[in-house]
Amino acid sequence: MAANVESMFYVRETPWHSLGTKVKEAPASNDALILAGLNWQVLQEPIFTAASEPIEGYKVNVRDSDRKALGVVTDRYKVIQNNEAFAFTDELLGEGVRYETAGSLQGGKKVWLLAHMPREYIISGEQISPYLVFSNTHDGSGAIKVALTPIRVVCQNTLNLALAKANRCWSMIHTGDIHEKMQEARDTLLRAENYMQELGQEFENLRMKKLSDRQVTEYIEILLPLEDNSTPQQTKNIRKLREDMKMRYFDAPDLQHVGKNAYRFVNAVSDFATHAEPLRKTANYKENLFARTMEGNPLIDKAYQMVYAA
Repeated sequence: MAANVESMFYVRETPWHSLGTKVKEAPASNDALILAGLNWQVLQEPIFTAASEPIEGYKVNVRDSDRKALGVVTDRYKVIQNNEAFAFTDELLGEGVRYETAGSLQGGKKVWLLAHMPREYIISGEQISPYLVFSNTHDGSGAIKVALTPIRVVCQNTLNLALAKANRCWSMIHTGDIHEKMQEARDTLLRAENYMQELGQEFENLRMKKLSDRQVTEYIEILLPLEDNSTPQQTKNIRKLREDMKMRYFDAPDLQHVGKNAYRFVNAVSDFATHAEPLRKTANYKENLFARTMEGNPLIDKAYQMVYAA
């Protein structure tokens, strides 16, 4: 199994690699947790020195299924179990949301569920399919996070832009109160709808911003800078990447009808960021790609901010 990916399931085709258990239909959360290998609990236990002296103020999070230590945390840290972290999504399922994949990274330190939202959007004449990624950590590095990731269906590019008027990523705290949990679910749908509406408006604005071929070339050079002290090999690599990005703007068949504008440029950068093969693929390459789906891709955001300010 690939580095950092411990367990997962997926419906039909996995969004980001070919691992895990394939299922025919999207399951409910309880079944999803079992299929994803997430049906375990986190225990908090005291920590001792080599001399068997207790270390005050800290505990270790331990997985009950195999006694694996997940992380050292302070006494203030509250464990949010896998079933608790994602239980509120059962309310979303009633609205037509369905799970597509779920799994565990880094030996259980990070877990996630990815859900497909019930509504499809036609924005600027193209089908945009919204997904929600639910992520939780057990090593003390973060809270529950929910991120909206719109996918341009025709080419599976992510368009999770950082918009000024609507957030695409937010944190959630498990309260244990069913009424508050249901309200959080409704808020999630509302936030997603607000983001998609703002995204649609922003796409229209980007379409109105015409770009010359020279501007596109200059923007690509800014996104993929060539340092003064670069070695010959580094210079060759950057020029290769620049040509790749240019090809995705000027020659991509799915963008020929769009016109030469900022919307086309952002899509080309998204295609590059989502699908281009890196010059050197590290052991955690796929995990990093998934993280950028969750947190946002800085290259896409930089391209968007650059053309927006022009």
